[in-house]
Amino acid sequence: MNIPEYTQRELVLPAMGAWPASRHLFDDEQVRALRAAEAAGRPLLVRGDPGTGKSQLAHAAAVATGRALLSVVVDARSEAHDLMWHFDAVARLSDAHLAALPGGKALKSLRPVRYVAPGPLWWAFDWCGAARQLKANRCGGVEPQAPGGWAPDKGVVLLIDEIDKAESDLPNGLLEALGNGRFTVMPTGTVVERAGGVPPPLVIVTTNDERELPAAFLRRCVVLTLALPKTRGDLIDFLVERGRLHFPALHAEYAKALSDAATLLVDDRVDAERTGVYVPGLAEYLDLLRVLTRIGGDAEAQVAELKHLFYRKQPEA
Repeated sequence: MNIPEYTQRELVLPAMGAWPASRHLFDDEQVRALRAAEAAGRPLLVRGDPGTGKSQLAHAAAVATGRALLSVVVDARSEAHDLMWHFDAVARLSDAHLAALPGGKALKSLRPVRYVAPGPLWWAFDWCGAARQLKANRCGGVEPQAPGGWAPDKGVVLLIDEIDKAESDLPNGLLEALGNGRFTVMPTGTVVERAGGVPPPLVIVTTNDERELPAAFLRRCVVLTLALPKTRGDLIDFLVERGRLHFPALHAEYAKALSDAATLLVDDRVDAERTGVYVPGLAEYLDLLRVLTRIGGDAEAQVAELKHLFYRKQPEA
């Protein structure tokens, strides 16, 4: 099994499906975690504060390894089987009702297989099999978008985003599928397995730690924690480096704007922590630079004004 080296640390990320174009900088910790997850055949669980680039890591890994990117955002209503397959019981019941009416349209079959749509985990395990099932599904559907020139033998990165939004039944329900590389489609009894001759999917799971994940699920993951540097100087340097990566033109024209905006954000973080409000992070810093880039004009004057956009100091009691 060939484990990607991730030798190119700075990547330009093209738009991919619903993901916009962006840039990413792999650090040593991210590369070690990605390689360990692939070598162990385990999901990579990425935890950390919002805006630290957890989800983008999947986009970057897909681009770096030439794989297709599939993603699903979990919410409170999500269930484990939603990631594997979807059975449209309502459409089947409606068809049966219409066929039973006098003069009703005769259907070829009401077999459950005609009402099953493949979920993202099915596409990740067996893309060609999922495509065949999509054609068999009379309710229609769309094949996931893949990069130009991609073929199933190049593999897939699957992002399961914000898994902590779901009840514990969801991660527990994924244990067999992620651990054994197979699952059963209950309405039909079909067993979906990782296709031979293609690399196993790299599964990246993110959590904001809003809800504790089951211990059995955590034991089956390689865990990576993305956190901002703790000291003031290190945090400013970290932000400026990401700013240079995402906005090279601004860095070339007015490099001091990057450090000024970083200093502004770090000061706001201190005030936000003191007053107990939302603490801004990397995402807000990049928003500051994006505003500077698009507004134009005197960047130094703009930095002084932008502090009113994202956080206002609370009045003293």
